[in-house]
Amino acid sequence: MGKLYILGISGSLRAGSFNRMALSLAGELMPENMVLEVEEWREFPIYDEDTQASGIPPAVQTFADRVRHSDAVLFATPEYNFSLPGGLKNAIDWVSRIDSQPFAEKPVALLSASAGPLGGARVQYDLRRVMMSLNAMMMGRPEVFIGSAQTKFDLGGGCCTDDATRGFVAAQMVAFERWIRYVKAGQR
Repeated sequence: MGKLYILGISGSLRAGSFNRMALSLAGELMPENMVLEVEEWREFPIYDEDTQASGIPPAVQTFADRVRHSDAVLFATPEYNFSLPGGLKNAIDWVSRIDSQPFAEKPVALLSASAGPLGGARVQYDLRRVMMSLNAMMMGRPEVFIGSAQTKFDLGGGCCTDDATRGFVAAQMVAFERWIRYVKAGQR
């Protein structure tokens, strides 16, 4: 089996984000033949057709190319006001305007972490709907919602200190590897 390159996308830009910590945890717990590389969307302008008419911004094109050349995408995102963070939605909207849609038929998994008890459950359903509109191949199960994240991560170092959370994320990453291989086999 060859290496699988997973593009990690955090819905939060904050350096101490629980979702960045969750992405790091996922990368740590991935099967040996998976490699996680995290991509940034900080430099994206607000989507505007007038801006698009002048050409796709370089940061957007680089991001879209990274999506296209990855084997799969892993989102870790907080929930803002019961839905997606505006910046993440903006990044997805920009990429959706790229020819030969990079997310189309791309295996995708997601997890979420929050200080609240639900762990970002509502954002996952909204993000699934958005990604399915782009024809992404969304992995359905297992779902990972990391609630009360402040009690499950070492806030100074970002390491997950909760064995149950580590187990849930590890199981999701094993399933994600199987999902990626299943989707890729169907594309041949």
